[in-house]
Amino acid sequence: MARIIDGKQMNMIGGRVRQLRIERGLSQQKLSARLEVLAIYICRGSISRIEDRRRTVTDIELYGLAQVLGVSIESLFETPKEP
Repeated sequence: MARIIDGKQMNMIGGRVRQLRIERGLSQQKLSARLEVLAIYICRGSISRIEDRRRTVTDIELYGLAQVLGVSIESLFETPKEP
């Protein structure tokens, strides 16, 4: 069955993922590589789409992003601070 997403934003964590990735000095490619070590395969382009909120995030991806970025899953849902 296809997923139906209402609206333009397909996830709630994209902005926070971008903020944390930049704070930790990680490129999208490096983040992708660290996720791969956990057997979570998200290519660089998909990370870009997650950050732009144009791609959904599965529960295992959410778990892996929190692990690699060194934060709790809950903190991925916090509003990012504006620069």
